[in-house]
Amino acid sequence: MSRPLFKILLPAAAGAFVVALWYGLHFYLSEEMRFLLPTPGAILEAFRDNHDVLIRAAWNTSKGALIGFGLAIAVSFGLALLLSLSSLVRTSLYPFLMALQMTPLPVLAPICVIWVGAGLKSVSLLTFVIAFFPLVVNTTQGLISTDRNLVEMFNLYRASRWQQLFLLRVPSALPYFFTGLRIAATLAPIGAVVADMNAGSSAGDGGGLGFQAVIYSAQAKYPALFATAATTCILGFILNAAVLTMAWFAMRHWHDSYERADR
Repeated sequence: MSRPLFKILLPAAAGAFVVALWYGLHFYLSEEMRFLLPTPGAILEAFRDNHDVLIRAAWNTSKGALIGFGLAIAVSFGLALLLSLSSLVRTSLYPFLMALQMTPLPVLAPICVIWVGAGLKSVSLLTFVIAFFPLVVNTTQGLISTDRNLVEMFNLYRASRWQQLFLLRVPSALPYFFTGLRIAATLAPIGAVVADMNAGSSAGDGGGLGFQAVIYSAQAKYPALFATAATTCILGFILNAAVLTMAWFAMRHWHDSYERADR
């Protein structure tokens, strides 16, 4: 069996097993409790019945996730460059970065609402907070982990500090950067949904998936609630696929992980 075909069949088989197990658990429950675990068929039916609402909510969530994600990339890369220049700068700023990361979103949400108002701005800002930390930490680690022999060679040829930074350290940090990007791409849709639950607004049909999940939960529409969760997962897969594609284009010709995968 060819390797590409094996990569397709293995997830398909695992998916079929999960679906079969899901149906088994559903029918194992008593009839009074089966509403807690709707079948995949019921979830698909709920998506069909509510697809207009879910697609609109997914679009609103995507806007908040992408704005926050893009802002996190820009700010974290600039800050990582600064942090990589001096250990004193890293020692001074890291505690504050940790404090920002460890503050729960439900606590930050009211502050964001006070600052910028409920809706897209608050959702984007909270998504930025959750996606920012893995990006800045991974990128900084990559910038300071450059091969010492290459650094000494650049010093030997009297390269300027900026030449060393952008011609050596930044390219060497790309694997770390894309690792952080994949983590942030997973967290961004989750952060946008949680932010939407706490700081979203339905004004002008601006409610996202988090806002819709609260409504479905209050109305006891559990298949629709599961369909909302599935839609969030799809957004995460799409964003991760985009990041993996960018990483492949950026590193496929020189990084060991891609060279070995091609063999």
